[in-house]
Amino acid sequence: MTSEFTSLGVSKWLAESLNAMKIYTPTAIQKACIPKILAGHDCIGGAKTGSGKTIAFGAPMLTKWSEDPMGIFGVILTPTRELALQIAEQFAALGASMNIRIAVVVGGEDIVKQAIQLQNRPHFVIATPGRLADHILNSGEDTVGGLRRVKYLVLDEADRLLSNSFGSDLERCFSILPAADKRQTMLFTATVTDAVRALKDKPVPESKPPVFVHEVESVDKVAIPEKLLTNYLFLPSYVKEAYLFSVLTHEDNKDSTAIVFVNRTHTAEVLRRTLRNLEVRVTSLHSEMPQSERTNSLHRFKAGAARVLIATDVASRGLDIPSVQLVINYDIPGDADDFVHRVGRTARAGRSGESISFVTEKDVERILSIEKRINKKMDKYEKISDNKVIKSSLKETSVAKREALMDMEKEGFGEKRKNNKRKHDQEKLVSTSKKSKGKK
Repeated sequence: MTSEFTSLGVSKWLAESLNAMKIYTPTAIQKACIPKILAGHDCIGGAKTGSGKTIAFGAPMLTKWSEDPMGIFGVILTPTRELALQIAEQFAALGASMNIRIAVVVGGEDIVKQAIQLQNRPHFVIATPGRLADHILNSGEDTVGGLRRVKYLVLDEADRLLSNSFGSDLERCFSILPAADKRQTMLFTATVTDAVRALKDKPVPESKPPVFVHEVESVDKVAIPEKLLTNYLFLPSYVKEAYLFSVLTHEDNKDSTAIVFVNRTHTAEVLRRTLRNLEVRVTSLHSEMPQSERTNSLHRFKAGAARVLIATDVASRGLDIPSVQLVINYDIPGDADDFVHRVGRTARAGRSGESISFVTEKDVERILSIEKRINKKMDKYEKISDNKVIKSSLKETSVAKREALMDMEKEGFGEKRKNNKRKHDQEKLVSTSKKSKGKK
């Protein structure tokens, strides 16, 4: 029987792997992009979260790789460590029957082990730009030389990678990769920004077919999944913890798997400890946690050992945790696109889900711009009343929060970040003064 994937040009062995993973029918973005990538086009793919973008770029790369498994075949750059690990898991599962070798090159892990992996020429390198740039700068030609001959480059969550925060690291990564006419480049994103669109207008070498751009159902219009309920709760900022506890323990939500998004690592840690003191099965994910803890946290949440994940935006991109039923925006993001990515963690692949945004007196402007972006008004969340919160949660939440803050102070939470910032500022000062002396 011919698989729908083999009719797109995917190798028979890979179609069998997809079959074994119970993936039988290509999604719209896979149907559109796989044949074009196999035909040699650079590709810009825009589709909402949960639509199968990883297989859209992974299937053609793995098909071509299996025909000629030389050196480092492809590099996939992604903005967060967790997303890099998730893509690596998918590639490992798809390529298991072909003895695929993958190196994950992200911050927070042993840099020497990574250098050895790169020296051994894995087939695919999945990396965050900062750590790969680090290796290019410091690890020597033996380690990074294999990157000079890659056939494919993928920017996953391209809108985020093309923002200013990754600029210099990306440039360093590109500096060692083959020129644009000697490799195939693919950009995938749930948010097709102007920076992403501008790339399609760049001149294409005569030796290459034109850039293929595919946006499913104009991503901007269908920003959030159809089966997602979007609600808001208007509340005073000083009792947010009590409202959160009330929502999470409400009869309708007490068994739901939930992600609670916050804007700062300090808030994430306060909430994790507060909820733990209130006997909620909770874990967290933020940039001040060591990488091993971040990985463990995610595993606990995926396995159901923790019911609630408190996270900064490191968890808003691309992470696929099928069981998430509820997303709470404890803090409203400053960028409406970040809201789209956050709520996209639920109601994935046709399932239903719910999001609740905590709106304080300071958030009204942000909510209006989010409603404009998603082309939809949010509904008022009616299950929690002020009286109920005051009666059932306020006192015990205040006590739990006070204990959490005292513990954090004792342990010196955030000191490492402050010290690193101080060190970074001093290094910057030294390098600036050296430059100015050199000019004299």
